[in-house]
Amino acid sequence: MKTDTTDCQLTGWKDDLHRHPELGLDLPWTSAYIRQALEKTGAQILEPMPHAVAAWFDFGRESTLMFRADMDALPVQEQTGAPCTSLIPGRMHACGHDAHMSILLGFAQSLAERTECACNVLLIFQPGEENPGGAKLICETGILEQYRVKAAFGLHVWPNLEAGTVGVRPGPMMAASSEVDITIEGRSVHAAKYREGADALQTAADLVGSIYRREAALSPDVFRLLRFGLLQAGTIRNVVAGSARLEGTVRAFEPDVFRGLKDMILSMARNAQVHSGCRIGVHFSDGYPAVLNHPGLTGKLLDSMPDLVRLEEPEMISEDFSFYQQRVPSVFFFLGTGTGIPLHDPHFDVPPSVLVQGVSFWNRVLDVMTRKESGFSREL
Repeated sequence: MKTDTTDCQLTGWKDDLHRHPELGLDLPWTSAYIRQALEKTGAQILEPMPHAVAAWFDFGRESTLMFRADMDALPVQEQTGAPCTSLIPGRMHACGHDAHMSILLGFAQSLAERTECACNVLLIFQPGEENPGGAKLICETGILEQYRVKAAFGLHVWPNLEAGTVGVRPGPMMAASSEVDITIEGRSVHAAKYREGADALQTAADLVGSIYRREAALSPDVFRLLRFGLLQAGTIRNVVAGSARLEGTVRAFEPDVFRGLKDMILSMARNAQVHSGCRIGVHFSDGYPAVLNHPGLTGKLLDSMPDLVRLEEPEMISEDFSFYQQRVPSVFFFLGTGTGIPLHDPHFDVPPSVLVQGVSFWNRVLDVMTRKESGFSREL
């Protein structure tokens, strides 16, 4: 791989993609740009679903390794002041997906220069990671089965790791998530006659407090998150609120803990309904499953790559890469940016040097997976 040329190309791809952020599943400009770049590699270009792009590098092998990059941006007004600032008001690549795509394009270029490989390689550029979960839709197309994918890999840039450092852990890596909406219907009366009404605001406040106290009593060894970020109620100061709405998030790593938190909310809502005189409804979104790295595969990669950092604790954010993990053994990594600027921040950006490290890392993963002495090639 010609490093100088690749450095320039990586930065160019990333800047172009950064200037043209698109949201969700509707990515016409982005998918056309990715397709055009991939056509130069000689790979077979596929469209598993609208605005998704895949590249199939057929080395004549029975099995395939899959590498994925997400493509969608966020509804954020950029404040980086960079020369490649978003050209679309209110939209920005504030989560590094422009970097993920550039890294995978660089990896595609290096694959084009290989004359042989012990496995085939499938690269998937996936829309809708932020919403509604494009990985699930990709899996439903059957592309993993059609191209005989035996293992899958993904990464996300990570501000709190040193630039170029790659971190991973076996087992729980990122949390399962579900959004919870609670509607409370009471009865409005003048505040002076509050005993004749059913106070939805007080019920909402009491319910949140009770849920928080119950959650805090759980063992500190159980990784979980249950927080409400929105409470809307009432219309005017001297009228008892006739309705209220709570919106929150539930996150955990273990399925039993996740279900337990949901069951707890439902039970406490039913109890509040009985005692408050209000009607209470609870709705959970489907959310994303937990990112659970394959223990054996992750452990062997850690043993084979001494500079790979073993992360101590999982993260409470979520990622739809988990849907691939439900189909095939998979590993998801964090690639450090070293900036400390959080994901989704309007000042977020990825240093160019990190792109080079990302391409190098994917090549190393492929080399380790296909090295005879590693034992992976026999499993493939």
